[in-house]
Amino acid sequence: MAYAARSRGITADVFVPEPTSAVKTARMEALGARVHRVGGDPQTAADAFAAEGSGLVPAVDGRDAAIAEGAGTIGVELLRTGGFDTVVLPLGDGALITGVSRWLRAHAPGVRVVGAGAAAAPAMARAWRTGRAEPVAPSSAFAAGISITAPHPEAVRRVRALVDGVVLVEEGELVRAARLAAAALGVLPEPAGAAGLAAVARGPEAVPGASVATVVTGANADPGFLADLAPEG
Repeated sequence: MAYAARSRGITADVFVPEPTSAVKTARMEALGARVHRVGGDPQTAADAFAAEGSGLVPAVDGRDAAIAEGAGTIGVELLRTGGFDTVVLPLGDGALITGVSRWLRAHAPGVRVVGAGAAAAPAMARAWRTGRAEPVAPSSAFAAGISITAPHPEAVRRVRALVDGVVLVEEGELVRAARLAAAALGVLPEPAGAAGLAAVARGPEAVPGASVATVVTGANADPGFLADLAPEG
């Protein structure tokens, strides 16, 4: 969002929880965003900020379909490779997974879509099962990119319509998956970005399919997380 705003001569004000990754906020600021760290709900603070000024347009990840459509371009890239019958995608507020799934439904309707969420932040996973957008406080923000408290009702409706299954992974599994990505792919994902790999590593009982694809997302790994990636001995 910061990149898109800057490219159009617009300033983006981004509201984030206080413990948000310093790497992530530094990148936002480098792209011209004004970052606001808030102790309470970032969405409440953002709504209040937007209501105080004129010409301000709130953009809410998960709620706004246009953001999901942007993430859906990942689906276009995936289908260029072809040859998979299941795809595993990070499950947080629902924007990325529903955007990709919407494209796959239209162009490869036989592909099964599985969401990989953080066991410590099960709000969207529960909403996918129950259909109710109820808040569930995360017990940890280790996988910050997919750790949400209150799913948006619009996002829940899209997730339930477009996601076939959900797997919740533990923090240790995320560390091992990130270590695998670094060693085998030369890519260092943040914990949330390794969720798909962690789910696939569970095996066919968790993620069935003859050929399984996933997406490694997010490069906002803090220095503290790097220590967790030391080779196992």
